Amino acid sequence: MTTIAIVEDNKTIRESLAEFVQTDTENRCVCTCTTAEEALKVIPTHQPDIVLMDIQLPNLSGIECCAQLKQLLPSVQIIMVTVYEDTERIFKALRAGACGYLLKRCTPEELISAIREVKQGGAPMSREIARKVIFSFQEPLAAAAEVEDLSPREREILELLAEGFPNKQIASRMGVTDGTVRWHLRHVYHKLHVRSRTKAALKFRSVKSE
Repeated sequence: MTTIAIVEDNKTIRESLAEFVQTDTENRCVCTCTTAEEALKVIPTHQPDIVLMDIQLPNLSGIECCAQLKQLLPSVQIIMVTVYEDTERIFKALRAGACGYLLKRCTPEELISAIREVKQGGAPMSREIARKVIFSFQEPLAAAAEVEDLSPREREILELLAEGFPNKQIASRMGVTDGTVRWHLRHVYHKLHVRSRTKAALKFRSVKSE
């Protein structure tokens, strides 16, 4: 029997999740909580196998709750079940100790499948989330290839731009005209697939930091 706790402040969603998990006779919902603070008090007394955790909770967030629960119950497996699919929250949740990340629009079948996968040592993610995670690893490699494609002069201009120099100072340092700098920057933007000096600088810094 797999014991499950649910942390969700929305009553309708909380009750639906409890109903969904118990459509599999191998699962039993042992407790539900509406806040992170309640979860930190109640869940350790039940010591469930798996916790389904919302991110957006009043006061303490689900990500913070996840981190603290993992300290109290190192063996507990936490699946984030949320509407948020931005990369920053995904990685914050995973760093906090979550072993899975599902979107609330997942079907009951997908939820049951995720619970089974966790029990088997897996790390379930909604397809959209998995693609974002994969892309986050591919993006620096793609950026590095784009920077590598720049000519020596274009790279020199980009380095000065990334250091915060305006076009006039870049032109003065390189002994060229403002127009030449602008001309090279247009090629830099095109090759890096960006539309502004700020985004070009950010992409260059991300490559340099690797």
